[in-house]
Amino acid sequence: MPGAVVECVPNISEGRRRDVIDAVVQAADSVQGMRVLDVDPGAATNRTVITMAGEPDAVLEAAFRLIDRAAGLIDMRTHSGEHPRHGATDVCPFVPVSGVTMEDCVELARRLGSRVGNELGIPVYLYEFAASIPERSKLPDIREGEYEALPGKLGKPEWKPDFGPDEWSERTARTGVCTIGARNFLIAYNVNINSRDAGVAREIALTIRDTGRNARSPDWTFLRDGNGKKVKQPGLLQCCKATGWYIDEYRTAQVTMNLTDISVTPLHIGYETTRKVAEGLGVTVTGSEVVGLVPLCAMLDAGRYYLERQNEGLRAIGRQARTTGVPEKELVEIAVRSMGLSDVAPFRPEEKIIEYMLREGGASLAGMSCADFVDELSMDSPAPGGGSVAALVGSLAAALASMVANLTARSRKCRESWDDMMELAPRAQTIKDFMLSAVDGDTRAFNRMMEASRSGEGVQEAILGAALVPMSVLEHCLEIAGMAAKLEREGLPASLSDSGVAALAAASAAESAYYNVLINLDQLEDQEQAETLRQKAGALLEEIGSTAGRTAALVRERLLLHAEDAGDDSGDAD
Repeated sequence: MPGAVVECVPNISEGRRRDVIDAVVQAADSVQGMRVLDVDPGAATNRTVITMAGEPDAVLEAAFRLIDRAAGLIDMRTHSGEHPRHGATDVCPFVPVSGVTMEDCVELARRLGSRVGNELGIPVYLYEFAASIPERSKLPDIREGEYEALPGKLGKPEWKPDFGPDEWSERTARTGVCTIGARNFLIAYNVNINSRDAGVAREIALTIRDTGRNARSPDWTFLRDGNGKKVKQPGLLQCCKATGWYIDEYRTAQVTMNLTDISVTPLHIGYETTRKVAEGLGVTVTGSEVVGLVPLCAMLDAGRYYLERQNEGLRAIGRQARTTGVPEKELVEIAVRSMGLSDVAPFRPEEKIIEYMLREGGASLAGMSCADFVDELSMDSPAPGGGSVAALVGSLAAALASMVANLTARSRKCRESWDDMMELAPRAQTIKDFMLSAVDGDTRAFNRMMEASRSGEGVQEAILGAALVPMSVLEHCLEIAGMAAKLEREGLPASLSDSGVAALAAASAAESAYYNVLINLDQLEDQEQAETLRQKAGALLEEIGSTAGRTAALVRERLLLHAEDAGDDSGDAD
């Protein structure tokens, strides 16, 4: 899963001894390819919530080391606290962030559970999406009776762990059990209103939350069913837990919510629904805040939503809209401004968006200036090299395609192409961002291959990884070439030369990536796999070259014809 990011949120049963907490965190933080993003201890609960994220396999290894260290330092026989618990590492969920599916996280949970049970001798239960039986999908059901109930539960068929020992022993008495699972990303989100009345905020929360409220008749008496039970009126938002409170620090009331599945209720829908309900009560929403971290996709979806709303307004007055094919940074900025995310505290994307926190800062090649990148490229180190250059050239080709599409979509002379350009521009932006990530990805893959060669471990896997990065660049070049061909036919005539350059850059990036695929495959011992990849790469290159070549030839022909026409016109002048 190259480029994938997964989050893991282990909860350990220790919130008071800082030395123990630090030791457990350090065990996880020793793994490359992931980062510990947040450590939140609670003395009263005697529990610490640790948030970490990164490459899936790295996060799995970090979680295993964390559970191992917690088992050695936390004795559940002496543990007490206000929060329900039944193990030293009480719960450990995997959460998809980007480039991974829930099924991937389920597989991670099962792999970790197997290791914890077999290698550490700790009983493991799987929960939520990873649950082996429906009765164990909910954490409270598994944790029924907490740690104190374990001696009576273990050994019974209905309480047999998914992995690890099924008996109460000296070891289990110390570690308790561990519940490992996969769940959706949860966003803790507060919407601010221009009132200090917590009751108003709670009224809004009752209307929007998924459990809703008790229904009332016009005379405000509760409605009841035939059995005399109160009838529930569903809330407006699914997967939304909400209430209202007053925050003295901000001198405002807030509708506070947990969005438990942003694929069902996105962040911006939570905000907009709250705003509309508040307006119905004569209350104004002044902004909002994200508590903790947010995945990049939530911000990009919000940015596109608000940009499209602007487009609807422009269309209503007869003006042509912008495409949503704008840079990622601008989409994030639109989201921040539209939802007032800096209303009570600054929203700094580099500190609030998970993917940005995982970036390597100054080590990023894509983040360098053009001059610095060229200087770095010219040094006597083998990386960055041709693979990174191929990806960079591919990003330039995609950027040009997006530019031409955006210009075309704003031109009244190209009305027939507007709909196509509205789709092409954002897709080109997505490919551009992928190519930029591959600039660093290719160098990282090369460095991993060198490290594996020195250590003698995982060499073939590293070689395959080094071949797959330029292969993915090659695959995306095919789509760019197709975009350039479409832009030659339908794009703004004044940008014809840019369409041609996009085609040529896609072809150059493809050829360059092809070379890097071949040189890495030469070192692969699995000759059958190597030959399959060679044939695939060759077929891609041939198709890209053909598409880009035709486009370049048509562009050249049209430009020369235009030049001849211009020359004829100048000769007719008086």
